[in-house]
Amino acid sequence: MRVEEELRAQGVLLLRQALNNPDANFRPDQWEAIEHLVLRQARLLVVQRTGWGKSMVYFLATYLLRRQQKGPSLLISPLLSLMRNQIEAAERLGIRAVTVNSSNQEEWSKIKSQLEQDRVDIILISPERLANDEFREAMLLPVVDRIGLFVVDEAHCISDWGHDFRPDYRRIKRILQLLPLNIPVLATTATANDRVVTDIQKQLGYQLIILRGSLVRESLRLQVIHLPGPAERMAWLAEQLPRLPGSGIIYVLTVRDAEQIAKWLRDCGTRVEAYHADSKGNREQLEQALLNNQLKALVATSALGMGFDKPDLGFVVHYQRPGSVIHYYQQVGRAGRSLTNAYGILLGGDEDQAIIDYFIETTLPQPDDIEAVWETLNESAEGLTVSLLTQRVNLRISHLEKILTILSTEIPAPVSKRGHLWHANPVNYQIDREKIAVLRAIRRQEQQRMLAYANTSECLMAFLVRELDEVKVVPCSRCANCLKKPLFSKSFSGKLLERAKRFLETGGIQIIEPRRQWPGDALIKEGWQGKIPVELQAQPGRALCIWGSGKWGELVKNGKQQTDCFDEQLVTATIALIVQQWHPEPYPTWVTCVPSLGRPELVANFAEQVAEGLKLPFRRVVRQIRKKVAQKTRQNGYQQAHNLALAFTVEDGVDVRGPVLLIDDIVDSGWTLTVVSALLRRAGSGLVFPFVLATASSDS
Repeated sequence: MRVEEELRAQGVLLLRQALNNPDANFRPDQWEAIEHLVLRQARLLVVQRTGWGKSMVYFLATYLLRRQQKGPSLLISPLLSLMRNQIEAAERLGIRAVTVNSSNQEEWSKIKSQLEQDRVDIILISPERLANDEFREAMLLPVVDRIGLFVVDEAHCISDWGHDFRPDYRRIKRILQLLPLNIPVLATTATANDRVVTDIQKQLGYQLIILRGSLVRESLRLQVIHLPGPAERMAWLAEQLPRLPGSGIIYVLTVRDAEQIAKWLRDCGTRVEAYHADSKGNREQLEQALLNNQLKALVATSALGMGFDKPDLGFVVHYQRPGSVIHYYQQVGRAGRSLTNAYGILLGGDEDQAIIDYFIETTLPQPDDIEAVWETLNESAEGLTVSLLTQRVNLRISHLEKILTILSTEIPAPVSKRGHLWHANPVNYQIDREKIAVLRAIRRQEQQRMLAYANTSECLMAFLVRELDEVKVVPCSRCANCLKKPLFSKSFSGKLLERAKRFLETGGIQIIEPRRQWPGDALIKEGWQGKIPVELQAQPGRALCIWGSGKWGELVKNGKQQTDCFDEQLVTATIALIVQQWHPEPYPTWVTCVPSLGRPELVANFAEQVAEGLKLPFRRVVRQIRKKVAQKTRQNGYQQAHNLALAFTVEDGVDVRGPVLLIDDIVDSGWTLTVVSALLRRAGSGLVFPFVLATASSDS
């Protein structure tokens, strides 16, 4: 008992040093977790709300174990942003922390030397590192038998039944099998229901001790506001955002919405920035700006997720409904970790269902897609790169890579990667179609539970934690439902609404960036491969709107699906965009369009009306000479471009000189515009300026 008391006293001193607070004490179960690891070498699962202090458990346990001459801790975390915050926290305790990731390969040899000399206290890696042969052989295997503590952060990612399963987490089970049985293991999460906890036990061992605390966030005040239209939600944000306390996060479902809503709010005078997967080079800077309260908000996709920690975040607003209650709890729980009052507002829109359906379909691979990849690899004795696979399997690259990761983490693995080549392994592999169907059904059920949250009249916090299988649930007395009155008004000014509608019509104009590289040999029949010569490239183009979004998007959708012509309002809007906003330079001297065998007059008639309004000649110089499958059915760049090989030609003997406006109705991948532009340039035209009515709406 005395040893335990002395160790706890030392732990309290370390805690106060780390937090720079002379009065700090452990939260319920914090010390118990450390004690299990340091004194009993236990395997432990900690399920506690965000902000509870899970990182303090493994940092203090690392510190105390190192003082007992134990080896370094190995921490597996899913996001680099998470690692940045953790390394800073570790340094405050004097813990020597290093991270190994794809962005610091130049430091790997130095880190390897430090590990060999026992000058590292904790090494942080992403689960993807476990798939890297060089890392496993050069760094992990030499130290695996002297690891002092093994930590799996965000452990819900280990379960394919969970909301955020990551296939690379499967490799953790193999690493555990290499560790001596007396090595303490810690798994942490804030978002694990009973089904996920059971699966984590299966992965990490049934001797796992579970410390589960209350997931209630006492500082959070929750409200649901029903504003299904995008213009209404944008007007609400513009009016209410300045009234929300401090700084916060506005969550959206797509990259496109992040950019559009951020632009709208900036136009309304609010300091915000967009944050998403394509912000790669700028993420840390954006996070720091929010941490320093230089921004009112980040308009973010789920890319701003696990790992971002701002204790005084005043609010989280959801512009759209997330795909599950667990996703929502995790995101809204970023607010108010050190505040007595913070707000979580769910708006939600008419488009939520379609976007979430799209995510469900693309996140969980179809069994036939898995089978296609498996069979294609079996047909190649030499192995295939991802690039070569895209030529033989009609799948998006991201989808293809996900399937390869899933297959390579099965036990036994039906595929493996050697260098840059993927190979089929001689194993008897059967796709578990039933399990995939069950997982898909679970995702649908999660979607319905989130919809139930948006419509419930009961306590909102109680609803959330009950969904996470909390046993003792009582009303929070703080949410809008408990108070039976709104925390924030759902109203906004009519002027803001009209302004938002105009923005959706004009302010959301998209730039079409030109392609600069042909995909492999997809267009070798045209004589094209490698970089696209500048003299064949299109100029940056424009799109009037997003398919189905706002007034123009709805008119485009109606014209494409319901009628055989586009509304005259679209002609007027297009002319106004070109003349008043775009100003292509040099200005086009003639107009043409992308032809279609299926509906030859739809785009041609529209283009002719635009040409008449611009007082320019319209010439049908491009002809489709081969029937092709619909571009929207082609899933990757190679397949999309290859589908266009020898499909179009430019008529001989027609004057194509001078800069030209090239019109089409919808753009998705951009390969049709790229190919037709190159054909026009090769035939002697001037610069080609593409214009489309709408960009495709599916964008994550």
